[in-house]
Amino acid sequence: IFPHSFHFITSFGIGILGLIYMSQIIIYAFLFCFNRILLTCIAVLSSYSVHLLLRSAGVVGIRAYEQLGKRAFGHPGKILAALVITMHNIGAMSSYLFIVKYELPLVIQAFLGLQHSSGEWFLNGNYLIIVVSILIILPLALMRQLGYLGYTSGFSLTCMVFFLISVSSLNKFNIPCPFDGFTNHTAENISIDGECEAKYFTINQQTAYTVPILAFAFVCHPEVLPIYTELRNPTKRRMQAIANVSILGMFVMYLLTAIFGYLTFYLNTEAELLHTYSKVDPLDTLILCVRLAVLVAVTLTVPVVLFPIRRALLQLLFPDKPFHWVRHISIALCLLFIVNLLVISVPNIRDIFGIIGATSAPSLIFILPGLFYIRIVSTEPMNSRPKIQAACFTALGFIFMSMSLTFITLDWVYEENRSGGGH
Repeated sequence: IFPHSFHFITSFGIGILGLIYMSQIIIYAFLFCFNRILLTCIAVLSSYSVHLLLRSAGVVGIRAYEQLGKRAFGHPGKILAALVITMHNIGAMSSYLFIVKYELPLVIQAFLGLQHSSGEWFLNGNYLIIVVSILIILPLALMRQLGYLGYTSGFSLTCMVFFLISVSSLNKFNIPCPFDGFTNHTAENISIDGECEAKYFTINQQTAYTVPILAFAFVCHPEVLPIYTELRNPTKRRMQAIANVSILGMFVMYLLTAIFGYLTFYLNTEAELLHTYSKVDPLDTLILCVRLAVLVAVTLTVPVVLFPIRRALLQLLFPDKPFHWVRHISIALCLLFIVNLLVISVPNIRDIFGIIGATSAPSLIFILPGLFYIRIVSTEPMNSRPKIQAACFTALGFIFMSMSLTFITLDWVYEENRSGGGH
């Protein structure tokens, strides 16, 4: 179970990014305790969603998300599933490369001992993501099977654990609060006297992004069936155990990172936790190692996220064609080109988190698995307990999506009115 869990963990929609941004989510939540409850609920619901997928796949013997959509709703269902997976994973890939874009120049700058960028091309994030995409991501993305990336997935997980241990060690006993190098960017109308106290009730315009980011953090569903297929002994019970171990592992990592990060910097916690730690000492060896580990983790995770997009596009455009290297390579090149263009063009990673987390994440976790189960498992009547639970599960997904999109739209309107210009 555990080797497959290592690979499965890196397929989560936010992966290492969840560790980086989870401390900021604590500030965005209505309540500190409530946020931990919400994190627990979404983890449990994600595990139940995997159960629905495996049950549906087991009934019809299908091991592809897109084919489940076709079985449930015909060709439109197949198109819908493929589009949702493509949109979500392109957002995930973009988020990973955003970290490379903003962190790699700073790491190189620190290793060179430079206080400020001197304008060289190797300190330009736009150039660096292209170099990383060509030299590292593309060769890994050209592998034929997802299972071949097991070693890189294990190394990515090691980097995540190193990140968590480092965040735990760089706690408030080592970093005093208030710290002179900080200015409070995350809280509004809060006095300096309270900046080093935990706020159990905080509402601001960023609260709208709490549920979308948490949902995004637990999306692993496009990879469930491919990993299920590649198991040596593929059984629903074994795959469910792999999913449960992986979800539990990510839950613990998210929770501990959030607690240690927030209780170190409190209201001075920035959207990206690494930036907050770098203000303590930009040239600190441990912080540099942590930032380098994060860069390695997100870089090695991009090929894992690319595989489901390519499979979805192949299912959609070439459903009955055998494997061909030209199509395999061409799709990978096109996807990396689109993602690089998106990362260079879009200024704010938060907008990607918000939109993808509010639309594709509820679809992949709640709506589609519930609908697939209701339509495919015909041996159970509609008034049976499992079908009623699946229907409520699907309705919960629509509620999450509607609420998140409404709050995010209101936040954009608020920011536009406050700045007097476009978002």
